[in-house]
Amino acid sequence: MQTKTMKMLAVALCALALGQGDAIAAGTHAGGHGDKMAAGTPGEASQATRTVRVELKETEDGMTIDPAALQVHQGETIRFLVRNVGEIEHEFVIDTPVRNQEHKKVMAQFPDMEHDDPNSIRLEPGAEGEVVWTFSNTGSFEFACLIPGHYESGMHGDIDVAHK
Repeated sequence: MQTKTMKMLAVALCALALGQGDAIAAGTHAGGHGDKMAAGTPGEASQATRTVRVELKETEDGMTIDPAALQVHQGETIRFLVRNVGEIEHEFVIDTPVRNQEHKKVMAQFPDMEHDDPNSIRLEPGAEGEVVWTFSNTGSFEFACLIPGHYESGMHGDIDVAHK
């Protein structure tokens, strides 16, 4: 089990890896996520234009996030209802593919890192929760589980954000 010092070190290292120096002051693993990110901004559930149900699970061939891909319009606010129907812990993170890869490297060093960011949720087996996100920018983004080995087992998908 990590000590408080180890958790703070994980926060600092992740902040440095992701270029988010304000994370140390914010007390989260990647801080600054409350502000605008490339993929958008935290949304309000009351402003959601649609709800997308997401399942995280293991399969005979690996691990999956269902749906495997998503089409979104710029400015759309999505309420992701995320449920872990698997037998082990999983997470759901929205970001750019590059930032997810950076985050994945830090997670490999600190797999029990605590998360407190509006673009992600970590769930025990059978648990459910939500992420509400406004996709303010067009482009290609990604959702993924960044727990070590899960991304490589298939737990990631594309989010295509198009102009209205």
